[in-house]
Formats: sequence, structure tokens, C-alpha cells
Amino acid sequence: MSQRRPEDPRSTGRPTRSARPGPAAKKTGAPKGAAKTSAAKTSAAKKASAKKTSATPPAKKAAAKKTARTTASRTAASRPATRPTRGPRPSSTRPATRPATATPAVGSPRARMRALMVVSLIVLSLFAAQLLRIQGFDSDAVAADALRQRTQTEAIPAHRGTIYDVNNTVLAQSQERRTVIVDQTAVPEYKKTVDGERTTVGVEGAAEDLAEILGDPASEIEPKLTGDLRYRPLAKNISPLTWRKINALGIPGIYSERSSQRTYPQSTTVASLVGFVQPQDQSAGGGLELQLDDVLKGTPGQATYEIAQDGSRLPNASDDVTSGTAGKDVRLTIDNDIQWYAQNALADKVKETDALSGTIVVQRVTGELVALASYPTFDPNNLGDGKGVYSNLAFSDVFEPGSTSKIMTVAAGLEEDTITPETPMILPGSVNRGNRTLNDSHPHPDEYRTVAGALAQSSNTGTILIGETMEPKTLEEYLRKFGFGSTSGSGFPGESAGLLPKAETWNGSQRATITYGQGVSTTAIQVTNVFQAIANDGVRISPTFVKEVSDGEGGWEAAPAGKRNRAVCSP
Repeated sequence: MSQRRPEDPRSTGRPTRSARPGPAAKKTGAPKGAAKTSAAKTSAAKKASAKKTSATPPAKKAAAKKTARTTASRTAASRPATRPTRGPRPSSTRPATRPATATPAVGSPRARMRALMVVSLIVLSLFAAQLLRIQGFDSDAVAADALRQRTQTEAIPAHRGTIYDVNNTVLAQSQERRTVIVDQTAVPEYKKTVDGERTTVGVEGAAEDLAEILGDPASEIEPKLTGDLRYRPLAKNISPLTWRKINALGIPGIYSERSSQRTYPQSTTVASLVGFVQPQDQSAGGGLELQLDDVLKGTPGQATYEIAQDGSRLPNASDDVTSGTAGKDVRLTIDNDIQWYAQNALADKVKETDALSGTIVVQRVTGELVALASYPTFDPNNLGDGKGVYSNLAFSDVFEPGSTSKIMTVAAGLEEDTITPETPMILPGSVNRGNRTLNDSHPHPDEYRTVAGALAQSSNTGTILIGETMEPKTLEEYLRKFGFGSTSGSGFPGESAGLLPKAETWNGSQRATITYGQGVSTTAIQVTNVFQAIANDGVRISPTFVKEVSDGEGGWEAAPAGKRNRAVCSP
């Protein structure tokens, strides 16, 4: 049975493979006439399709091509000498055309560009608004804040006045000092020249260089330079010469603050009187330093300057310096030579007698104090050891005056005309008052004495008899005129007023014992002031320390005199 060769593949519009006859062809055995008829129909269909395709739009042409490929596939399948090809998907499963849209797809480059432009405009608008606010509306405030951040204000301590004795011996003086400060975050950038080359030596190199100047081991200095603290004191009470050496090193983050140090050349000799200042801030701590603080301290100044990020001062930047006003110098009535002798004699006697404490007061009739020793005392140059007594016991310690107060009882009787120096008296060895037996200063039988004789022998019983010539209230008033029960008027810090009970509270025995200094408490300065009043014809003058105060122009002004009070009239 004859069989035609397959047609040229080009006639179908797509290449086809030569295939072995399919099963259908073998079974049916189609006649030649049928094959020819099928080929003719196929050829006619191709021509018609080609004409139709040329007159249709691109979308329709594509559909037509799909139809042609389907027809060709069916034709080839009917051929016995060829392998049937895989048919395409039915044309009904896809739309012939896609609907056109005027909006670009979301993921298109044009949409992304538009979105990016909108966001950029918003951001730039915010920057412009912020710039307008900073440069226009808030320009002054922003500039002031920026200046504040890069400026540093340093207090310039006022020079504290010097304290002299009556002969111009220096008792206390201030010296300029520096406190070295470190910014730990800047020290690692320390560079110096090593073997002709600029080398970063950092914290270790800075510690070694500072150790040579400060005299401390580098191992102790290095931890102080290490860390992230922007402010840490490195060394205190550094002399200006030492600071200049440190500053010449050029270590980043190392700068200084002005300070002062109070020194006391006479050490313990006048410590309890002159007092001390606090080592932390040089503020007055006690004694005359505290009492005369308003005169001595002056008014501090202020320096404002610009600094770099590492804390160093900008050399060409503007600065504002307000100078401080120095304190005034003070000249005391104290004689340092007499003070030295009294202080050492007192210390020796306290140690010799194994006493707890002691005081010596030397006062002129005019009220001026010449020496005022107190023991135990302290070293004002070394307050850190915590040893010694920081107060002056002549003002703070109270005790029963004892026989030293008998002179006031006799003076009151003389002033009230209840006795005279020649008034005769019989002095018993003891007397009974209240529920107590009061003995004389020494055992004796009855003795005949005058008032002057009783005072000369410091007789307890004789003084009791003199005091009983007056009302208790009258005696109390005279004791207060002599300064008992109140401070001396010197103004010394920490002074005690002592204790003098009111006459209404005196019982039977106290009425008698107060006449010779028992049942009342007082201070050493009060007792001394009593004898000053007796020596000054009955006029008590408050104790004074200050003789003169400098006027700030090289001269001196006399200090105010002590307050005068008449205790008794002159004989």
C-alpha cells in the first residue's frame, strides 16, 4: 500500500518532527483520495487564514495563529507516516486580548520615582523649617546655649587676709595654690616627641611624666587618669610653679582650678585662739578665723573662658575675668612671745600634774588680751590627724570659781555700805547653814579679824557672814554686773555663759556657798574679767583681741574698743 511523503514543514508555520506512523493510521488505512482531500482543505484553510490575519489587529492575529497551529496539528495527526504532535491549550482558556489600563502598575519605576520624590520633599521641608527656626526665631537662644556648652566658669578665690600679732609676727596667712583636674576621656590622646617623632603615649606616658613632677609613683597616678569621668581632682594644693610645669607637658584633659591654702607659721602656739579654716574649701572653721571671717575672707572673683572638647583652654578665644577683692589684714593685741611662753608653761604643768586640761589668760586693764593659752590644743597645719582639742578652753570650759569669787562678795558689801574694810569680825571654824555644816578654808578656833583680814585669809566663814549682810537678790545683781551668768562680750565662737541661778531658787546652804564661789559655774575668761574690773576702778571692759584692721590702701584703722560696764563704783 503506497503512502505519500509528509508535506514540507514550512507549510504549517512551525517545524514538526518526522514520526513513526501512529496506531490510528495503521488501523484505518485511509485511501489516497481521502488524504488528498484533507491536504487540499488544509492548504485552502491556511490561505484563508493568512488573508484574514493580514486584515486583523495584532491581538486577533495571535488568535488566528493559534487556530492555524491547531488545524495543522490535527492534519498531521491524520497522516499515517507522521508522529502526532502535542496539541496546544484550547484557545478558550485564555482571553484573546488584555484590557488596557491608564494607571501604571504599583511596582513600576515611574510609581517608585514619584513616591521617592514626595518623601524627599517632605524631609527637605522639615529641614528647612528647622533651619528657619534656628537661624531666625531662636537664633539668640541657640547661640547662647552653644556658647554655654563650650565655656567654663572658674571661681577666683579672694586672697584671705593675714593675721599678725601686735609686733607684726605672722600668725596666719594664705598662699595661692592650684587644684589639678583631669578629664579621663581625653588623656589617651596624649602625644609627645620620642626619638624625634611625634608618638602617642597615652595614659601610661602621662602618668610617668606627671610622677616626675608631683613626686608620686606612676602606679598611683595612672588609675586616676583611667576611666570615663569628665571631672576628677588629681592633685590639690599645688604651687603655681608646679602647675606651670604640669601645664607645659600639654597633656589633653589636664587643667587646673585656682585655690588657696592657709598656713599657720606658729603652729600649736596660737592654734586654739587663731583657729583654723576647713581644708576642703578654705572656709572658716573656728577661733578668730571664724569670728573675723567677714573681715578676712574678701569677695571672690570669676573667670569665664572657652574650652576645647578635651577640656583645654582655647588660647585665642574671648574670656571674661572679674577680679576678686582681697580680704583685710588684721593685727591682734596678742604678743606671740608671751603666748609662746604661756602655752609651753601650761603644757608642762598639765603633764606634770596629770591634769586633764588647763588655761592661762593674760589681760591688760584696758581689756586687751595679751596671751590666751589652752591645753590640750591642735596643729592647724595638719587637721587630718584628728588629734587634739579644737576649742579654746578658756571660753568653753566651765567650772566653779571657788575663792576667786570672794572678791565680788566683798566689793558688793562695800558698794552697799554694809561693811567697811575695818569692820571687825569673829571668824568661826565652821557654820551651819540649811542642813549642812560649812567649814572654813582651814581648821581653827574662833578668830578676830577685820573684813580686810578675812579677805586676806580667804576665809569661807568670813565671806558667808559678809554675804549675809545683803539680800540674796542684791548679791545676785552684783555677780551679774561682774559678768557671771553671761558671755564676756568678746564674741569668740563657742563661748559659754556659765551658770548663775536666780536668787529665788537659792536654798539655805546655796545662799551661803555662792558667796565663796560654790554653786555657780563660770569660765576662765569671765573670772579674769572680774579682776580686770577691780583693777580698772570697778569698770568692766569686754575682752578684745583685735588692735587694728588694714584699710586696703596700706594703712591701718583702729578696731573698736571693748564695751564698758560699771560693776561697782570706784572707792
